[in-house]
Amino acid sequence: MSCGFQPGQVKVIAFKEFRDRIRSRWVLTMALVLALFALVIAYFGAAQQGAVGMAGIEVTLASLVSLVIYLVPLIALVLGFDAIAGERERGSLDLLLSLPITRVELLVGKYSGLSMALAVATLAGFGVAAAVLSFRFDLNAFYHYTAFMLSAVLMGMAFLSIGILVSVLAADRTQASGIAIGLWFFFVLAYDLVLLGILVVTKGSFAPDIFPLLLMLNPADVFRILNIFSLEEVRTLYGLATVFPEALANPWLLGTVMLAWILAPLGIAVWRFK
Repeated sequence: MSCGFQPGQVKVIAFKEFRDRIRSRWVLTMALVLALFALVIAYFGAAQQGAVGMAGIEVTLASLVSLVIYLVPLIALVLGFDAIAGERERGSLDLLLSLPITRVELLVGKYSGLSMALAVATLAGFGVAAAVLSFRFDLNAFYHYTAFMLSAVLMGMAFLSIGILVSVLAADRTQASGIAIGLWFFFVLAYDLVLLGILVVTKGSFAPDIFPLLLMLNPADVFRILNIFSLEEVRTLYGLATVFPEALANPWLLGTVMLAWILAPLGIAVWRFK
């Protein structure tokens, strides 16, 4: 096994992972699923207001944010939990580590390749939806929709990083898959319900200065806030602006928090894998 860190080795592993997802048609399947869901949500997103059809960018984004928060983290965690645990269970991990690559190069290469596959699937899927909806969008709408797509990719990379960490720590694929689904349930469903329950019980008096920081401890909430505060009507539809100060909704600050969610689990995974 070689010493140090060689970007060329990482590139080889990354493109192998990416090609494997292309050949298995995973990228195409996920892109079609996201495009289909996006179009359905865009058409029926205003149904709760008693209307159907292609609505404005505000209603469309509000509906798509809800879709992405459920779907993209699940896709990313399912994509990541098998990265190391699967190789270990199939007996191919020892073979990979016998090659002239380091453990860091292997793990970073796998993460990079899976990130590319996830990003291409996400951008292609929502890009197809954008092309279909283009007759409803002006330049400002395309700007907000592009920001939405990029933030969806970042959230996916954050959950993929968490999935890679789970894959490194788990003893086998079964344990890794169970932990991954449990984390999806916690971050996407349970976390906000617990915070909401605390707010209801305390009648909104629970640590108003700490509550926004607690939201940042969940990458799904960071994604939600990034998109909610981009448009006034989206902010009104969600009502989160009443508990989250606009000063903390700076895109650069939230982008930095999301970057930390990408790097921290991956860094721990690299340390543990070494």
